[in-house]
Amino acid sequence: MLINNQSSQSSLALLSRLSRRGLFSHMGAGAGALALAALFQDEARAQSKNSRVFDLQPRKPHFAPKVKRVIYLFQNGGASQVDLFDPKPELTKHSGQKPGADFINDVDVKKTGTWLASPFAFKRYGKSGMELTELLPELGKQADRIALVRSMVSEHENHEQACGHMHTGSPIAGRPTFGSWVTYGLGTENQNLPAYVALLSPQGMPVDGIRNWSSGWMPPLYQGMSVRSVDTSPILNLESRLPAEAADARLKLLQTLNREHFRAHPDNLELDARIANFELAARMQVAATDALDMSKESAATRVLYGLDTKETAIYGRQCLMARRLVERGVRFVQVMMAGQPWDTHTDNNNQLRTLCRATDLPVAGLLEDLKQRGLFDETLVIWTGEFGRTPFSEGKDGRDHHKRGFSLWMAGGGIKGGITHGATDDFGYASVQDIVTVSDFHATLLHLLGLDFQKLTFPYESRDQRLTDVNPAQIVKAILS
Repeated sequence: MLINNQSSQSSLALLSRLSRRGLFSHMGAGAGALALAALFQDEARAQSKNSRVFDLQPRKPHFAPKVKRVIYLFQNGGASQVDLFDPKPELTKHSGQKPGADFINDVDVKKTGTWLASPFAFKRYGKSGMELTELLPELGKQADRIALVRSMVSEHENHEQACGHMHTGSPIAGRPTFGSWVTYGLGTENQNLPAYVALLSPQGMPVDGIRNWSSGWMPPLYQGMSVRSVDTSPILNLESRLPAEAADARLKLLQTLNREHFRAHPDNLELDARIANFELAARMQVAATDALDMSKESAATRVLYGLDTKETAIYGRQCLMARRLVERGVRFVQVMMAGQPWDTHTDNNNQLRTLCRATDLPVAGLLEDLKQRGLFDETLVIWTGEFGRTPFSEGKDGRDHHKRGFSLWMAGGGIKGGITHGATDDFGYASVQDIVTVSDFHATLLHLLGLDFQKLTFPYESRDQRLTDVNPAQIVKAILS
């Protein structure tokens, strides 16, 4: 240990000769606990002329928002639109036949199989009569609360690029995710919790890992904080393992060194963000522990999310944690599945049955719980993958990646429930009516949060960057209430 109460002055003199990197290498794992300095001193950090970039205080939107927060249920791998959301009688009629020359597999034209009918029946749900697969009966009960978009298009057929496109507005890696844009534009309502959280499955990381919630070339302050959906230590290295007296001394030292170092480098924006993140970690030790504690939930709530049933327990826990976080002011919660489970290249039918059994009840429970708690009208819930699946077969019983037409749905504040927007052709191959691009999707999301997608900019590489970049975009007004 580098410091004790009897020799703090001599230790401080020694440490002043160390570089910042050297300091942390000597302190090792204990350095993370030093972030708790914010609990002992509440002095304002030194502010550089550019420090506004790192300010997570709540900011006024461009206009009155419809919602305050977002829960983004990302279905890694790309769910099959023709099996879940987009019934196609013509596909059933021509099943087993070879498509014409105009219908190709964009991944590999040689893999273009025969038309493959869905084996699942579609049913009409709610007063709206929305058609959904029989595999989603619980979501069907919420049909009058959701807006189903059947005319989405993407720009790429590979997972990594398509995920990047859906998250950042571009298939080219390195840009900020739209959770980062929202955090940058609005700040956070709770200074003791992250503004942006990525809830990870205990089964593992999603394909393409941290890029799914990266802040790209924005300051790291706007990156999503990854949280594991587990009972013990959802956030790694958050708990302090030091005696209170030792922790106090070390924490005060770090705060002194941080401020001294920042005064010498007032324009180092990355350093400013690191200091802010340390202070957030300190405040989180109390707030995050409470927010992620499922033991306080009632038996009825556990049933609502399926926590006590093996098939639904994992996704149910993620959805419940998402509700607890937005309830406490977290601005953007992104729920990620392990790997890419919706990537049904083989055995499409059985895989879809398993996935729908695991997710249908928890997702419907989330919508119902938000409504019961008065949070529904302030929260936007999004359900989507990075693309859809081919309406023709891959091999015997699989479906390949498909960018030309797929479905997603949204629910919550500002959304017109019980409507179906757009359409694909008779086979579910290409979007042909009221086409919605990823840029349109992002522009609409920002609009609901009170942000003008043309005015929300960040200076980078000598120009003002936008979430929609230079792509044309329009707000999908037809789905808005």
